[in-house]
Parts: sequence; structure tokens; C-alpha cells
Amino acid sequence: MNDNLKRVAFLLVSLASTAASLHAEAEAPSRPFFAQQVLQGVTFQVESPNSSSINKVKVRAQVGKKTIGEHEVEADGAITGVEVDDLNADGFPEIYVYVTSAGSGSYGSLIAFASNRNRSITPITLPPLEDEDAAVTKGYMGHDKFLVGEGALVRRFPVYREGDTNSKPTGGTRQIQYKLNAGEAGWVLRKDRMVEY
Repeated sequence: MNDNLKRVAFLLVSLASTAASLHAEAEAPSRPFFAQQVLQGVTFQVESPNSSSINKVKVRAQVGKKTIGEHEVEADGAITGVEVDDLNADGFPEIYVYVTSAGSGSYGSLIAFASNRNRSITPITLPPLEDEDAAVTKGYMGHDKFLVGEGALVRRFPVYREGDTNSKPTGGTRQIQYKLNAGEAGWVLRKDRMVEY
């Protein structure tokens, strides 16, 4: 089986195991992205041209016909999925926008916002993976996948051993679960649990 077929097989297995997620890895930016999702009375809209390796992303939140927040940010890659949830169970939703970088590493990143009592929206911070300890970062070479569920944001990626090529990780999968916590000036996703399989 050649490298491309192995990669496709890996992606199919991974996507099957995360069927609840709307996120799928993108090979490269190809067409404009637009999504609209509603939760707990808040309508979120996400749009991006998805036309290059760096893309503008507009996130808008509305309650009824009233816009409670609109932010434009820059994404290092293409938007590949969107999910809404209420991870901290406060009765007000959040939106999670998944980004996959261009290139063979397909590094994942996150753009996220929380509703502040349906009056405004505030950014949610996911600290950089490189700020974590070596147990988290050892063997990391991208190919992240994100999803939300059971009160957590989940990040999964293949683990590379020394000598592995980008298309052939042999160290299994590492999964990190993050809980949403109040920070000093907004919301922060903090590592809660890590497993490998």
C-alpha cells in the first residue's frame, strides 16, 4: 500500500471514530466556507474565503435579529469545521471553529468565542501546545483533529517516533481533553486529561 493510500485509510478510520464532529481535515484551501449554527437561542455564523494559507474569518452572533457580537480574525490555514456547545454548562453557548494549516503537517488550531449572557461574545483562548510539558508535546508533528463532547474540547493527533516519516506515524494516538474555565480577561481552555491509545 503506497503512502497516499495509507494516509487516506488513516483519515477514514479517524473520521469514523469521531462521527459526531463536523470537522474533517482539509487537504488544502479550496472554496469559501460558510456555516450557521444555533444553540440556546444564539445564532452563530462563520465565514471565510478559505482561498490561501492565511485567511480572514468573520464570526457573528445574533439573538433574534439583534447582533450581539462580530469579530474578524486571521486563521493560519483553512476553516475545516464548526461546532457549538455549552462546555461549562452555564446556559450560554460557545462556538468552536477548527483550522487546518497548509502543508504536509496539517497543524490544527482553534478560533473560539463564548456568549456573555447573550449580550456580547468574548474570545476563548487555547494555549499553544508548545507551552505544555514534554509528555504532551513529545512526538507531535501536526495532523490534529478537534471535536466537542461530554463537556470538553478534545484534541487528537498521531504520535511520531524517532525515524517516522510524516505519512507513517507509529506511536499511536494522543488525546487531550480541555475544560472551559474563566480566565483573567476572558475564557481559557485548560488541559484536564490526557490519554494515549
